Amino acid sequence: QVQLVESGGGLVQAGDSLRLSCAASGRTFSFSSYSMGWFRQAPGKEREFVAAITRTGRTTYNADAVEGRFTISRDNAKNTVYLQMNSLKPEDTAVYYCAAAIGGLVLRIQKDQYTYWGQGTQVTVSS
Repeated sequence: QVQLVESGGGLVQAGDSLRLSCAASGRTFSFSSYSMGWFRQAPGKEREFVAAITRTGRTTYNADAVEGRFTISRDNAKNTVYLQMNSLKPEDTAVYYCAAAIGGLVLRIQKDQYTYWGQGTQVTVSS
């Protein structure tokens, strides 16, 4: 069974930074074979794509709304993917989810392309 556990969320002020982590585990789960992504969901809104990274970490892609402020990275030795969030804005307030997709050489931005999901971590940005 695959488990993704997010951490690092919290309440911050506009302009602050946070780093989210997502630790993956599972007896037969080969983290380095999967591309990874971050999504977020604000109250009353659809879950939306934030960032994605290929299995090697060489290629990443960000949503326009976070480009230049957020950075996705991964450490395959630690089975962990990160989301560094800088210059946070109130509109970044949401529950943030990490997800894993089979086929690690391809960046994926659609929710239904991901197989495994974490439970989410709340990020709240006050103005």
